Amino acid sequence: MKRNVINECRVSFSALSVNEGYARTCVAAFAAQCDPTVKELSELKTAVSEAVTNAIVHGYRERSGNVELILRQLSGGLIQLTVRDKGAGIADIEQAMTPLFTTAPEEERSGLGFSVMESFMDRVSVKSAPGKGTTVTMEKQLSVHTRPAEPELQTT
Repeated sequence: MKRNVINECRVSFSALSVNEGYARTCVAAFAAQCDPTVKELSELKTAVSEAVTNAIVHGYRERSGNVELILRQLSGGLIQLTVRDKGAGIADIEQAMTPLFTTAPEEERSGLGFSVMESFMDRVSVKSAPGKGTTVTMEKQLSVHTRPAEPELQTT
C-alpha cells in the first residue's frame, strides 16, 4: 500500500553525544501531532536515541561530522524515522545487527542498539557502505485510539 507523506521535517546536527537528547526531543515534538500513546512516544524516542548514538559512537569514532534526522508522518498513522550519517559505514550489516555484537567492547558497549530499535519499531532497514556512511530507516504504525484527522494537503 502506497502511503502519502502528510508532513516531513529534516534536521542536521553535529555528531556529539549531547545532541542525542536533541534528537529525542525532535522526535517527540514531531510525533505529538499524531497523538501517540505515552508508550508509543517512548518507543519512538528510544529507537531514535539508539540510532543516533550508533551514528555518533560508531560512524564518527575518529572524526567529526553531522547526523541527519528525517521525520515523516505518512497517511494511515505511520511514522517513519531516518537517521543518516556519512561516517565509517558498516562492512557487514547482518553481523552488526546480531545481538551483543559491538565494534567498541573497550567502551563497554552492549551491542544491543539494533535489537532495541527492532523491538520498538515495526520495521528497521539499514543501508551502509564502508567509508560512505549509514542510513537507518524505522517505521512504526501508531494506534488509532483517537488519532486526529490528517491535515489536508494544500496545493498552490
